[in-house]
Amino acid sequence: MRYELLKAVHIFGLFLFMGNIIVTGFWKAMADRTGAAPIVAFAQRMVTLTDWLFTAGGVALVLIGGLGMAYVGGLDLLGDAWLVWGQVMFAASGLIWVAVLIPIQVKQARMAHAFAAGGTIPPAYWRLNRRWYFWGIIAIILPLANLYFMIFKP
Repeated sequence: MRYELLKAVHIFGLFLFMGNIIVTGFWKAMADRTGAAPIVAFAQRMVTLTDWLFTAGGVALVLIGGLGMAYVGGLDLLGDAWLVWGQVMFAASGLIWVAVLIPIQVKQARMAHAFAAGGTIPPAYWRLNRRWYFWGIIAIILPLANLYFMIFKP
């Protein structure tokens, strides 16, 4: 594969990945502010769905494009500081998603199923929500910082 095509795959994956994590967080926050059980439940279902479609799909394309560019371009993934930092931040963000955010989303989705028809949102949902926002912000900051390293290559 040509370097330019791999770069396009990488950038498209970045759009999917970054766009989804930022928009999803904002959209969920706005739904949560309503406090309306059916709206919160719908938003929770969509967070889970869009994470599988766009976040996971974006991650796959970022990896395929990035690793492919490194291979085709003869880049040493451990030789340049900007590449090392980029990989570390991407992996750290992924670890937060896999170890913290996805398990929280699964628990919240189960709770949301129970209150979707207009029941009361339990306090446990809101406690999980606060953790989701805290770790979600960190998981968004890391790829944003990574973007700096990938563009400016300090």
